[in-house]
Amino acid sequence: MKKYIQTGIIVIICLLSSSSLFAQHENQITIGTIDSLYSKTLDEQRKIWVHIPKSAQNQSLKKYPVLYVLDGPAHFHSVTGMVKQLSSVNGNNLCPEMIIIGIPNTDRWRDLTPTHTGDSINTSGGGKKFTTFLEKELIPYVDSKYPTGTYRTLFGHSLGGLMAINTLIHHPTMFANYLAIDPSLWWDNQKLLKQATIALEKDNFKDKSLYLSIANTMQKGMDIKNVVKDTTNTTEHIRSILQFAKTADEKSKNELNFGWKYYDDDTHSSVALISEYDAIRFMFSWYRFNDWDKFYNPESKSTTQELIDLIESHYQKLSDKMGHKVLPSEPEMNRLGYMFMGNKAYDKSYAFFNLNVQNYPKSANVYDSMGDYYVSQSNTDKAIEFFKKSMELGGVPGTKEKLEELQEAK
Repeated sequence: MKKYIQTGIIVIICLLSSSSLFAQHENQITIGTIDSLYSKTLDEQRKIWVHIPKSAQNQSLKKYPVLYVLDGPAHFHSVTGMVKQLSSVNGNNLCPEMIIIGIPNTDRWRDLTPTHTGDSINTSGGGKKFTTFLEKELIPYVDSKYPTGTYRTLFGHSLGGLMAINTLIHHPTMFANYLAIDPSLWWDNQKLLKQATIALEKDNFKDKSLYLSIANTMQKGMDIKNVVKDTTNTTEHIRSILQFAKTADEKSKNELNFGWKYYDDDTHSSVALISEYDAIRFMFSWYRFNDWDKFYNPESKSTTQELIDLIESHYQKLSDKMGHKVLPSEPEMNRLGYMFMGNKAYDKSYAFFNLNVQNYPKSANVYDSMGDYYVSQSNTDKAIEFFKKSMELGGVPGTKEKLEELQEAK
């Protein structure tokens, strides 16, 4: 191995494969399951960690974008929590709910290096086979077993970041989005960096996004302005990344949606968490619905049909971009229904409750909400009908009591 590789970075790279998924027991909160498949390409059994959004239980026809995470055990917990927070918690709708596939390592040096260096890491250079495994085996397997769409994202850190950029440069159609977290672009005398410089000049990356994060791996007294003038081996890691960022910024004609950030207060290890957050916000900046003032502003004069059209138009644009049907958020539509019901705007209330019934016919909650609407209209028969439908699907807290109360009052 080249002597200029910093000891700290080597240790971090080795440790990234040592994490393990929490054991799963009764009454324990779990965020995923472990699956596996046999790879003919790699000639070995490969495990994957799988997170499926809870909403998949309520809509068998719904499809989800897929986020593939290299060094899966190191990042699975943070990424699943972050996507859940940004897609559904506290009314957030900043990114879509996603299926998340964490890929544990069996031989990290082999799989996450695109070329063989000929040094003491004699298994390096298996990146081509690993990419074939991803494209020809893992992605088809995931698509055949889980409710996936065709919109995919790849996250990689360190050597994983190296492979993320390698995949973008040499196999750009595999994923729509790429995150390279403090990537090891120093690898093999910056071979990939040189290839990327050519590709960014001559190739087109329309509809592809790359977010690049850079950690502070410099010695004291250096900053990203003066480090580029340094020639010592100890700074080649950050200088390689900065050179890539500069090149990608300059080659804007290739239509790559490129963003990058230097994190002065983060190390090679700590930068992953904040990079994941910033990358999701960058990659899905188009996902957020920005016309809520027309719904929540009490002085808004928008008609029921105008509001429905705004929602449906936005989600049609999302569907077109992601290549599969994207439905309006069930919780958000439910909140709108109750808000309008509370404001006695009953036509709007009905419209959004009904939109949920149409989009999520297997959700007990949408029928419970429609039952509440009919209670507000003093339509006992229709309220009972919808509460019964909710109970057939398992009900939600309070449904049974509301149903019994209405039946007793008849």
